[in-house]
Amino acid sequence: MRIILIIITVLHGIIHLFGFLKAFGILEFNAISQPISKTFGIVWLLSFVLFVITTVLLITKYDYWWVFGIVGVILSQFLIINFWSDAKFGTILNLIILISTIIVYSTFSFERKVNDEIVKMFEKSNTTNKNILSEQMISDLPTIVQKWLLNSGIIDKEAVYSVYLEQDLQMLMKPEQKDWNNAKAKQYFTIEPPAFNWSVNLKMNPVLNVVGRDKFENGKGEMIIKLLSFIPVVNEKNNRKINQAILQRYLAEIVWFPSAALNPYIVWDKMDNTSAKATMVFNGTKGSGVFHFDEKGNFKKFVAMRFKDVKDVKPTEWTVTATKTELRNGIKIPVELKADWKLNNSNWTWLILKIVDIKYNIEIMPVANKGYTQ
Repeated sequence: MRIILIIITVLHGIIHLFGFLKAFGILEFNAISQPISKTFGIVWLLSFVLFVITTVLLITKYDYWWVFGIVGVILSQFLIINFWSDAKFGTILNLIILISTIIVYSTFSFERKVNDEIVKMFEKSNTTNKNILSEQMISDLPTIVQKWLLNSGIIDKEAVYSVYLEQDLQMLMKPEQKDWNNAKAKQYFTIEPPAFNWSVNLKMNPVLNVVGRDKFENGKGEMIIKLLSFIPVVNEKNNRKINQAILQRYLAEIVWFPSAALNPYIVWDKMDNTSAKATMVFNGTKGSGVFHFDEKGNFKKFVAMRFKDVKDVKPTEWTVTATKTELRNGIKIPVELKADWKLNNSNWTWLILKIVDIKYNIEIMPVANKGYTQ
């Protein structure tokens, strides 16, 4: 959408330049049969300049590019009204530019919101705990959890205090949906305190996309979904069910940074020889789930009773299953997974996930007008 807007804005601006050239007798512009006064010629030139400025600022991602774009459209439409018989079809281009500007601005605004949240999340993060993990530190955990942590390779390594990862996703938005939607997501975690920020861009079709952001911070959860980046579809927060569901998601996703299992806000209880229940309590929100492993300590799946929707009266069984495990940055983690909801005794696989990049112990530094750098 941004590239399309740049191309249309450039072409539309050039057309306005011709109006100026005709007014001053520099070039004949037959598309406008009416004479153009020098006063109107200056207005045509000003419109051209505004569209050029919009294009340059859009390319450089300057915050207020959209102001110049909207003023340019208003001025352009003023000219079109005055030269309606020849220029009326320019209204279509102005509408396209106006709608595209709203969409692209909304995308930039959404990205800036997420970037600001990530910076603030990392400002609260404790990065001083850089302890080297030892077997003694895990000795009080259930045997199968000890096996998992040993098998994952975290021992004799620095404890993870932050994470960045990228995901390729396939998603089904409804149980009856047949065709998978492709999406890409980025996610940041902090461990002390536990928090994450996950943003996703999902393609519904070649021109229609959905953006979303899930956030867990201060023990509270938030979910936002927007069509075309500006039409709200979901905006849930300050809700007990959302808080618990997002906390349980954080709990399930510690399989990507296993050293988090040692934090005091997670309590482990043995279920049997290959499973253990983890209960997480933080800032008044509590959730739990059962981690299942094979006999060697490889993570197999996480199962929890979790609210699928704020309208649900009862939680639904939610399962995250590892389908492929690899060594990443010296730690063995599941890199391909699927997520299921159990609906009426049948499983609805709604998510297939692949980790394409993961980095540990990153630090975020705010950068003026650009969000952050890591």
